[in-house]
Amino acid sequence: MRIFLPVLGIICLFSCTTNSSKEFTSVHIETIFEDSLSIRAIEPMSTDQVWFAANNGKIGLIDAKVPKLANISYGDSLLHFRAIASTKDAVFVLSVANPGVLYKIGHNGSEATNIEEVYVETGEKVFYDAMAFWNDKEGIAMGDPTSNCLSVIITRDGGNTWNKLSCDVLPEVAPGEAAFAASNSNIALYGDHVWIVSGGKRARVFYSADKGEHWEVFNTPILQGSAMTGIYSVDFYDDKLGVIFGGDWDKKEFNEGNKAITTDGGKTWNLISNGKGPGYRSSVRFVPNSNGYGIVAVGSPGISYSSDRGESWKELSQEGFYAIEFVNDTLAFASGRNRISKLRFK
Repeated sequence: MRIFLPVLGIICLFSCTTNSSKEFTSVHIETIFEDSLSIRAIEPMSTDQVWFAANNGKIGLIDAKVPKLANISYGDSLLHFRAIASTKDAVFVLSVANPGVLYKIGHNGSEATNIEEVYVETGEKVFYDAMAFWNDKEGIAMGDPTSNCLSVIITRDGGNTWNKLSCDVLPEVAPGEAAFAASNSNIALYGDHVWIVSGGKRARVFYSADKGEHWEVFNTPILQGSAMTGIYSVDFYDDKLGVIFGGDWDKKEFNEGNKAITTDGGKTWNLISNGKGPGYRSSVRFVPNSNGYGIVAVGSPGISYSSDRGESWKELSQEGFYAIEFVNDTLAFASGRNRISKLRFK
């Protein structure tokens, strides 16, 4: 017995640090909603329910393939939504440009019960990109700079009131540095941590370890320097392991400097599969229960999958999507032009 104990220890150590989930070889795509919309923000509630926010003021809940839809207007204008988040009792949607309007949508689990305007910001530079909640009380949304810092608003009371952070507490942005409202995934949360990603002239990661009280910023090796280059999406598996994805929207096939990984909470980033694998993608997510080895990235060019933390990739589909959100380790919802689909990975 003494002879085999060290060997068993090594085997256990190895197995605990590798991908424990089944590797994907294919994806089955089932369209559950179609409309003439650009849908870049989705929030799954269960395996059969997903909320969405889209352009032309359209929001909705797809409940077992049954759409329950509403239109939201502000004055005489229909708003364009690209950010969505939820708590136990409400769903929140945030419009993308001037005016930036945030709505709290109460619901009973199967339909909306009331819609309340909880934040409004006006100005020619107003442009909000993403939103997320740490818990049922505390949430955060981010947008492009209106001054010399990113726009960051935070709620501490369940979304009833929101306050914009002063540039005195946020890192200064570079000229031409902003963010992309491509998939509601410019923000990643884990525990008390928050990471926000930027693009354009600079591609950086803005970080707070205490729910937005204090901030610092880290450089990345992601392609940057022009208006459509940079980081489009971020995800963290835990407080140390994270992935960023993006590239050049104008050169979607270009696969150099468009994906990177961190193992120290975002302080340093290393390019993965540089010059190999997919080019531009707008949304990236770790596969749940994969020990951080499984990664899926989607974009208008298709669906890409890695089982080894981005070192190698498989192209599972050429069907294009803007955003993806997992429900469990084999099921996700994805949204794109004119549709929402359910993705079953096998």
